[in-house]
Amino acid sequence: MGRIFISAAHGGKEGGRIDPGAIAGGTTEAREMILLRDLVVTEMRSRNLEIFAVPDDLSAAQTIEWINSRGRRVDVALEIGTDSASNPDVRGASVFYISNNNERRKNAELLLLGLLGRVPQLPNRGLKPDKDSGLGSLIFCRQTAIPSLLMQVCFLSNPEDRSLLQNRRRDFALGIADGLVSWSRVIDPTSNNPTQPNYPVINININRQSYPEKGVLINGNAYIPIDLVDRLRVDLSSSPNISRVTYRQIVYVKAIELRQFNVSISWDGASRTITLRSSLVIDPGKIDQLISPGNTSEAELQLFLRNNNQNASVQFPDLPKLYREEATIEKVNYDIAFCQMCVETGFLRFGGDIKPEQNNFAGLGTIGSGTEAATFESARIGVRAHIQHLKAYASTDALVQEVVDPRFRFVPRGVAPLIDQLSGRWSADLQYGDKIKALLKQLYQSAGLSA
Repeated sequence: MGRIFISAAHGGKEGGRIDPGAIAGGTTEAREMILLRDLVVTEMRSRNLEIFAVPDDLSAAQTIEWINSRGRRVDVALEIGTDSASNPDVRGASVFYISNNNERRKNAELLLLGLLGRVPQLPNRGLKPDKDSGLGSLIFCRQTAIPSLLMQVCFLSNPEDRSLLQNRRRDFALGIADGLVSWSRVIDPTSNNPTQPNYPVINININRQSYPEKGVLINGNAYIPIDLVDRLRVDLSSSPNISRVTYRQIVYVKAIELRQFNVSISWDGASRTITLRSSLVIDPGKIDQLISPGNTSEAELQLFLRNNNQNASVQFPDLPKLYREEATIEKVNYDIAFCQMCVETGFLRFGGDIKPEQNNFAGLGTIGSGTEAATFESARIGVRAHIQHLKAYASTDALVQEVVDPRFRFVPRGVAPLIDQLSGRWSADLQYGDKIKALLKQLYQSAGLSA
């Protein structure tokens, strides 16, 4: 794979003075992009990829000269910046490419998809030819000798975008890193090395349950895909010394070195299986608090769902991910929300009045006298509505995201901070809370967590 050059927009001298870029909310574009750029660099290096950060004090012309003096044909270059508008409601992310360059447009799409995949709350402003920029053309795209793109990650002038950037900066970095990897592979297809050895495949268990993705055995050591490390909630961005290898375009991590992150590791040579177990201990006194952190990983939620309904992931493969992301934003316990979804839908079998295509995972009603349940445009919006309804019962805090729950305003705020207090409120069933707690305990047992 070729090397990657990344530049944080502005910050250098233009016209004899430091150019801060856009200024809003007590911060500057240059400051925010340098912080983001540094996280992207750390993440790319954690994946064993070669990346160069352009020095911060260079002007726009010097930045291009710096890259051109070092770049090779298979390398790529990205400049990250923010946009700004007089209307504070304008928001979203976009990527600029050289006008009429179809190949570069496809590259831009990979970058934008990477970012929005990690930060789906960002509106998609699309791919833009540089002729549509305020300058009519962009020198970074046109004068950089290697393939180059300019990404505007959000509108600094929009409070929601600015809050997302400052509070979820690592997610922005992960998304940009994902996009850069995809783009670099397209530019340098020779990175598939036919002379690379064939490593033996091994099975992976999470808390004694089979995981569908495989690992590899390298020199007698088990390695697992880095995507699985992310799902186990292990942050390797600050651990550059963890052993990594790139094999057939996938980054693998040496499993035994995850022990320092409260993950226990065991090996069964007969079945060639590596087993990973979390060492997390849950406080029994906090297990039923709706406003609290979740404890499981996406993989553990997925396995729990699949073990109760093998076909559950066919229509909604990303539901564990959606519950973790949406609940974390609102500080709702995603383990509880997920178990409530399992109670309401019968582990996604539905079967009642609500159909799967309604994306209604919590039996939410509509406004007015109609008896039909609410319908949502996507699974993510359906999960978001569920989380918002839970937050309405559990807390008096304002929502972080725009309200999509049709009955949010009708809930007496903060009357049910505990699972049991949903009984007779969310459902007329006085055993409703007990049913959710029973599933929650099953989830923690299956995940190897004590409660």
